[in-house]
Amino acid sequence: MTGKTYSEKLFSYKTEQSVSAGDIIFAEPDLILSHDNSASIYKTFQKMGGTKIKYPDRLVIVLDHDSPPTSVTIANDHKIIRELVKNQNITNYYDEGIGICHQLMSNHALPNMLIVGSDSHTCTSGAFAAFSAGIDRTETAGLWLTGKTWFRVPETIKIELKGKLSLGVYAKDIALYIMNTIGAAGALYKTIEFHGEGVKNLSVSERMTLTNLASEMGAKTAIFPPDAILIEWLKRKHDNEDIVSKEELFWSDDDAIFSQILTITLDDLEPLIAIPHQVDNAQFISDVGEISIHQAFLGTCTNARLDDLTIAASVMKDKRVKDGVVFLVAPASQEIYLKAIENGIIQILVEAGATILSCSCGPCLGKGQGIPADGWNIISTANRNFLGRMGNKNSSIYLASPATVAASAIAGKIVDPREYLSIKIEDKEKQINLQPRALETKILVITSEDNRNNQNIWNYSDINDFNTDQMFAGGLTYDIKSSDGEKIVPHLFKGLDESFALRIKEGDIVIGGENFGCGSSREHPAVGLATAGVKAVIVKSVSRIFYRSSVNQGLPIIVHPELIDNFDENESMYIDLENGKITNGKHVFHFPKLPEELLDIFNAGGLIKHYQKLHSE
Repeated sequence: MTGKTYSEKLFSYKTEQSVSAGDIIFAEPDLILSHDNSASIYKTFQKMGGTKIKYPDRLVIVLDHDSPPTSVTIANDHKIIRELVKNQNITNYYDEGIGICHQLMSNHALPNMLIVGSDSHTCTSGAFAAFSAGIDRTETAGLWLTGKTWFRVPETIKIELKGKLSLGVYAKDIALYIMNTIGAAGALYKTIEFHGEGVKNLSVSERMTLTNLASEMGAKTAIFPPDAILIEWLKRKHDNEDIVSKEELFWSDDDAIFSQILTITLDDLEPLIAIPHQVDNAQFISDVGEISIHQAFLGTCTNARLDDLTIAASVMKDKRVKDGVVFLVAPASQEIYLKAIENGIIQILVEAGATILSCSCGPCLGKGQGIPADGWNIISTANRNFLGRMGNKNSSIYLASPATVAASAIAGKIVDPREYLSIKIEDKEKQINLQPRALETKILVITSEDNRNNQNIWNYSDINDFNTDQMFAGGLTYDIKSSDGEKIVPHLFKGLDESFALRIKEGDIVIGGENFGCGSSREHPAVGLATAGVKAVIVKSVSRIFYRSSVNQGLPIIVHPELIDNFDENESMYIDLENGKITNGKHVFHFPKLPEELLDIFNAGGLIKHYQKLHSE
């Protein structure tokens, strides 16, 4: 009998039975995270027939995505959330300005916990040896109602870290290298476990950067071991020597089965940068040439902790931001902000030319302050550089470490931060190679002359990594609730194909390439497609959260690479959901039915109707 991975052990522990990768199980999460989308979740909860949240003590609610509010609509949503918190006795609540939800989860997450959240970067809490995964709003509403949801136990990728980072190289550089190596869909629906002697050389904050970015690799979650570094950090954080019991902690077995093993020698890394408009388009800064920048952003749940601000300050001390460059800083939490003031970090950054923003997510997704101008290049510590991600699809976003962002703000162009840290850069042959992903041709915008609809089929089979920002703009996510399907439809796919929302009709079929629906956990695209009456979505591969969202909306999503590769656009297509059969001209393709555990949800027409039915019974 072979050993088990952390994920297999965790779900075995939670269900009190032996489970393996691929099993479908139902379990009760220890914590359920939501943020500004709680107003939309509450509306869906009520549609399900809910009145009283089953486990209010398990909820963590944070107002951080559009905070302070940028519209009356958002302000009213925040008002609804405050009333909800009061009426439902939700004690784990953080109001505007206190911080970003994934940073504040460090106040609650502990080893062995099962955590879910209505945000794709919920996986950040894997830094605390917890299994922590993103879900959508409808599923979160169902958890408020029942306290339980389904999980597919994931396969696991093992990443072994050797050595120690050189001066001027940071956790963000490790993450960019991993994304480049395995690709934006390389960990699709999998857990990433970090192993090796190099783990002990990473702080908890650095581990949070790595687990946070697992979402951009398609992973369900990422986990660090409950080692001495984490245990000591938890004791200090909670001022409690008994916060965790070593006897109850577990990690994967030595003979566990991993789907892939990747070894990284940290000493070989040097500063990297992700080139627009894809997170896995990473290159060494020394290879990119001269790229001018107009805006620099130090913030987000990825890199806005105290050590990140300190690193930036060490670069910027006694220097000034280049004339014409806008430098924005948003600390990850109020606690971090105050410590940075106390340590003189904020003064250094402000004197260098920084504008300090609220402790919130705003600029990352194009809400609030920080929306760039047309033609601007932005260098950011964020987690995504999709076209239009920061609110303007006529700008370009580069992702890098806090040191690189700070140094580039000073130089007015992308530079190696070691030049500004008095670190000697050795002229030596690179020990690692990068995938030439930046050279790949990607279709980012479909022109009006390119008609993608034929015989009721929308053909996007040549589009890989079709992300949720393209499907439904991030700036609209909190202005239009995911429960308002009719309002979503006019905005569908606007970031890729302007004609789609104008011409989509009931009974249409959408086909796509690899990693369909990657990016944010926003369920608006799935809700909109279901509302428009789309018969099915057929893809080569699909983002985990988008798949769950589709099931939750009763929208058939079929993963069938063979069909996509052999699709004949000149022939009609017929889908037989009952018998798992698709006919395209003379070709017949078969697909498996949904697992029995999900059929009730799907057959009811989605999770809302499923719970309405249960409630009426």
